[in-house]
Formats: sequence, structure tokens, C-alpha cells
Amino acid sequence: MQVVTGRVTDLIGQTPLFELAATDTGTRLFLKLENMNPTGTAKIRMARAMVDDAERRGRLTPGGHIIESTSGNTGLGLAVVAAERGYRFTAVVDHHACKDKLRAMKAMGAQLVYVDEDDDSDSLATSAREELAERMALAECEAAIAAGRTPNTYFTEQHNNDANALGYYALADELLAALGRVDVLISAVGTGGSLFGAARRLRELGHRPVLYGVEPVGSIAFGGPAGPYWQSGTGTPEGADPGKIVAEDLGLLEQGLKVSDVEAFAAARVVAAKLGLMIGGSAGGSVFAALERMDEFPPGSNVITVVCDGGEKYLDTVFDDDWMNDRDLVDAETESHVAKLLDHFAPGHRRPRRPAGTTHAILVPAEQLEGAAAR
Repeated sequence: MQVVTGRVTDLIGQTPLFELAATDTGTRLFLKLENMNPTGTAKIRMARAMVDDAERRGRLTPGGHIIESTSGNTGLGLAVVAAERGYRFTAVVDHHACKDKLRAMKAMGAQLVYVDEDDDSDSLATSAREELAERMALAECEAAIAAGRTPNTYFTEQHNNDANALGYYALADELLAALGRVDVLISAVGTGGSLFGAARRLRELGHRPVLYGVEPVGSIAFGGPAGPYWQSGTGTPEGADPGKIVAEDLGLLEQGLKVSDVEAFAAARVVAAKLGLMIGGSAGGSVFAALERMDEFPPGSNVITVVCDGGEKYLDTVFDDDWMNDRDLVDAETESHVAKLLDHFAPGHRRPRRPAGTTHAILVPAEQLEGAAAR
């Protein structure tokens, strides 16, 4: 990453590591804080890689049009790249997406096309989004050919784009430069790019980390049953295809783990309240899964989870008590459980800062605490 630059994309990468937890046997859990990238997300890595690849193959030339189906973070990255390189960018979205992500894409010049114009519909529509994006790109290419022009519209199709995974090779390089070795990767799986892309690069360099994929309860990439979920930018909802990367590399997983919205959001909220670190809901799912298994990892392991985005984008959802309570997503016992895990596995450098007997201030209303105590 350059310190002084005139391009936002030069600021991608070299994100810090945060030691979240440690065991007495020397296992350490690190968070790769990809929310420190421009746009606050890991996915700007693969957005740049997909555009680079399209340019190399002649699929995009000056003045071209990029189209993608996105729940927000990929779209943010593509908006940056498009603005820098003079492309038009159309993001096909649904109302399930975080509103701040949609506002940010629009601020950077993206055109937003909603797959469902009903503002009251906040259901996840991944399959419908992808179908619409593909139809739009195909129609523009056919119109160009009919007019005697070379098509200059490109559907990046993140779920089936090989360059997606390639975008995360540098992330693996950064991990090795910082830690020397990576023993366990435990992270959310959406397109699979960040987890499997980093793993592919590590394997190329002679390292074979144990892989744990994390998806929401209700996602189908690791098997059913299907159901609704609120975690954003991760998982595969019913009717959608997990895509090429997941299909090719799913067998590399030691285990595919499912984490509920309640557990994922509790982890994100407690990490924020206890440590002042804002992480997104899908990262909360990975943190929950990792903390639950700290004593199961081999002694002395370096365990990494990729924080794909920060919690600041979810102030009106995960970190909004009214939104959470309206959807029955707040649970005092789960938050207390996460808080106890964080205290139990607190690295030595943090332990002296917390006086003996100090407990986590649960983030739920008092009447819910009373109900939990009664049970």
C-alpha cells in the first residue's frame, strides 16, 4: 500500500491483524481487519481483480459498462474502480441490502437497479438479481452487435469469476509476511473468494491450513435445510447457486459450520461493546464459530478469520436495538456467552486492563434479562 497516492485503489491491502483471543496452549485467534480497506470491505480486492482481468482479456475497453448483482460490498468496490477508470457501473440490488451501502454506491456514481421496486420488501433476492444482471448485460451486447459495434458491457458475475479468488492471493501473502505461517482459516463463505482464494495461494506456497467455512443457518452451500436469514453478503439462499469457486473448493473444508443470525449478531455487538471494535454481522458469525472452538484447535495454532467488513455499515440493523428486537434477534444468554468466551480467551496483554469481577454490560433491554434469569 502506498502512503501517498492519487488513486484510491492503491490503498487496498496491507490491512492490520488484531489478536482477539488466545489459549494457554499458545493458540492465537487473529482477525484480518479487511474493513480497513477503502470502502471498508475485503471485496474491493476482488472487484479490482475482476476488472483487471476483463481489461486483459479485452472484455472492457475505455468507456465500457460494468454490471453486477450485489448485496453491497462488491458493488462498493466496483464503484471505486469504475470511477477511477472511467467506466459506467450498474449495480443490480434488492432492498435486503444495507441502506448505507446503497447510498455509498450511488454517491460514487453507480446506477442502482432494484430487482423489486417494492420499498417494503426486504427479502434477499440473490437469484433474481443475478438473472436480471445477466439479462441486462446480454441485451446491451446484442444491441451493440446489431448496431455494428464491438460490445463493451461486462457482467462481472462474481460467483463464477475466476479472478474473484485471485484477488485474495495478496491477502495470503500479507498473512505469511506478518505471521510466518497460517494453521487455520475460519471465515464466512459467500462467493468463497476470500477463504478459498487465500487458501489456494497458501497451498501454492507450501502451506496447508485447515479450513473451516462459516455460513448462516438457512444458507444451502453446505447443505440444507434452506431458510431466511439476515446476515448480509454471505451464504447462499434457497434458489441461488453457490457458484464456481465454492463448487470447486468445497471439498477442501475440514468442516462447514452454520451460525444463526442471533449468534452472529451477538458476537458482533459484544465485540463492539467490550473492545470498541466494530465488525459486520457475517464476521460476527466467524468470530462466534472460532471462539466456540478455541480449545479444539491444535496447540500453538495461528488461527485467522477474515473480517470482510466493519460494523459501521450496520448501525441501522445489527446495532439498532429496535430493528433487532422487531426480528427477535436479541438474546441475553447468547450475548453473555460470547462475553464470557472473550474474557476466558483474552490475550495476556489485555487481561490486566479488566478488573477482577468486571462483567459485560448486556446490550438487551432489562425485561429480557429478567426473563432469561427466570429461565
